[in-house]
Amino acid sequence: MAEVDTGGGGGKKNDGKRRAKKGSTKVDMTAMVDMAFLLLTFFMLTTTFNKPKMMEINMPDKDKELPEEKMKVPASRTVTVILGKDNKVYWYQGDDDNPAVAVEETDFSENGIRNALLRKSAEIRALPRRESDKENPEPIVIIKAMDKSKYKNLVDILDEMHITGVKIYAIVDFTEDDRKLLAVQHPNSVADMAPLDGSAPAATGTTTQ
Repeated sequence: MAEVDTGGGGGKKNDGKRRAKKGSTKVDMTAMVDMAFLLLTFFMLTTTFNKPKMMEINMPDKDKELPEEKMKVPASRTVTVILGKDNKVYWYQGDDDNPAVAVEETDFSENGIRNALLRKSAEIRALPRRESDKENPEPIVIIKAMDKSKYKNLVDILDEMHITGVKIYAIVDFTEDDRKLLAVQHPNSVADMAPLDGSAPAATGTTTQ
C-alpha cells in the first residue's frame, strides 16, 4: 500500500510568498513480497520436474546351471557393427569367419552408420524369404564394442537402432576373430590392441640377417 506523507513543508516565507508543500511517497512492499513468496511456494509444489529418460534394455537371464545356448542367425540377414576408438564405427554384412567379408569404416554422422543401416535393412528385407524367415524377415544387427570405444558410442548406436527401425539387435563381446579381421583391413584400428586370446602378437616388418 502506498501512502503520501504531506506533513511538514509549505507555509509562508519571510518575504510573504507561499511555498508549495513537498510531499514524500512511501510504498509499502509487504503485500508484494507476501504475494511473491506465495507464488513461489505454489510453483514449487505444483511443478513437475523432468524425469530422467532411461533407455530400457532387456538383458537375458544368465543361469550358470543351464548350458549356454547360442542362437544361429543367417549371415545374409546379419549386420555386425563394431565400435572402435576415436568415435569410429566399422561394419560388415555376413559372417566374421569369412575372410572375404568387406569391413567398412564410418562414423556416427547422418550419412555414416545410419545411412548404412537404412540401406542394408532395405536390402535384407527385399531378399527372397525362406520358409523359416516368413515370421521374422528382419535384419539382425550384432553390436560389438572395443575396449577403446566410449560409453557414449554405445548409447549412440542404440539410438540408431530406434531411428533406423532395426527391431532385432544384440550386444555381444568383441572377439579375437573380430580383431584379426580389423587387423587385416583396418590395421590402425587395432594397432595398440594385444591378441584377445593371449597369444603372442604377430611380428611386423622384415628382419635382416
